[in-house]
Formats: sequence, C-alpha cells, structure tokens
Amino acid sequence: MSSTPDPLIGVTITAREIYDAVVRLTGRVDVLITQQEDANKDLQDHELRIRGLERNRWPLPALSALIALGALGISLLKYL
Repeated sequence: MSSTPDPLIGVTITAREIYDAVVRLTGRVDVLITQQEDANKDLQDHELRIRGLERNRWPLPALSALIALGALGISLLKYL
C-alpha cells in the first residue's frame, strides 16, 4: 500500500514568523478602521447636506403657486 505524504511534515513555523504575521495583520486592520471612520464622517456630512437641500426645497413650489395665483388674480382684474 502506498500512502500520500503529509505536506506539513518538516514545516516549521517559528514564533517570530507568527509575530510578524500578526503585526502585518494588525497594521492592515488599523488602516481599515481609519478608512471606515473616514467613510462614516463622509456619510454623515452627505446626510446633513441632503437633509438641508430637502428642507430648503419646499419654498420653490410654494413660491411658484403664489406667483401663479397672483398672475391669475391680475388677469381676472382686467375683466372686472
């Protein structure tokens, strides 16, 4: 019977290699956390801007309706 050799036999991983891998991973996680914080700040800023635009948009239709009513009133005055 032939058996397949175990690929992990003879492989040695030192504590220094594990430490270096953890340090690299920690650095990458720190970068991701910073990017996420920046994205959250941008999202909050955009949300505030959109809410401001929505809040300031309502006077335009109301102003248009008032101008239209004024024009209608002026045109009706000609017939009186």
